[in-house]
Amino acid sequence: MTGSLSGKSIIVTGAGGGIGRAASVVLANAGANVVVTDIAEENGRATVDAIRSNGANAIFFRADLAIEQDVQALVERAVSTYGRLDGAFNNAGLEQCAKPLHELTTEQWERALRVDLTSVFWCLKYQVIAMLRTGGGSIVNTASSLGQVAIANASEYIAAKHGVIGLTRAGAAEYGARGIRVNAVLPGIIRTPMIARLTEDPQFSAFFGRLKERHPIGRFGEPEEVGEAVRWLLSDSASFMNGAALSVDGGYLAT
Repeated sequence: MTGSLSGKSIIVTGAGGGIGRAASVVLANAGANVVVTDIAEENGRATVDAIRSNGANAIFFRADLAIEQDVQALVERAVSTYGRLDGAFNNAGLEQCAKPLHELTTEQWERALRVDLTSVFWCLKYQVIAMLRTGGGSIVNTASSLGQVAIANASEYIAAKHGVIGLTRAGAAEYGARGIRVNAVLPGIIRTPMIARLTEDPQFSAFFGRLKERHPIGRFGEPEEVGEAVRWLLSDSASFMNGAALSVDGGYLAT
């Protein structure tokens, strides 16, 4: 099948819900052996149950990606379980604090950078080490439409996601010739359970109505749609994709 991941071992971070869970299911259904990780153990195990209910393969490993040793242990578990690491979807991250820059505390700024950017560096570092041992692989990082543009009250998130795109390109430049492709997906507004609740809340419905108008396709995205883009980027069908920042945003960045 086009975009098959049959037999490949793939890590998905932030896989306890939303885009991470949907992508995990998509990847597993394409034949991957998925290493599901999340700081929320119950949610992560629920993702594994969803995968196994379809007859596909997955294991759960709890990791706090704000701790470097946890990231290293995660990669080691993937290799010890499946013999190698072929791919990774580095998706875990924090939402913005919704404060203007001058009201952000240094602690909030540093926490956002550590989880949304530094953790991606650690993931890349240890994933690359594993992949170099076995001849290569493919890595996809979750950035955001806000990795290319800006809005008010999200400076820490915007800075981190711009950094993820830069880090993605740096990884692509360094390791493309060694068989490792590194790309990023840039989701627009995606109907995760949290977003779905907010769009139905009268307090926020007008705001999200205006946001929907910024998506020329006329709706918000579904988590599975991001998962399908990730599946393709991780597959051999995307063998000439390296260093790309792929918008999955219904045209948000086109307006």
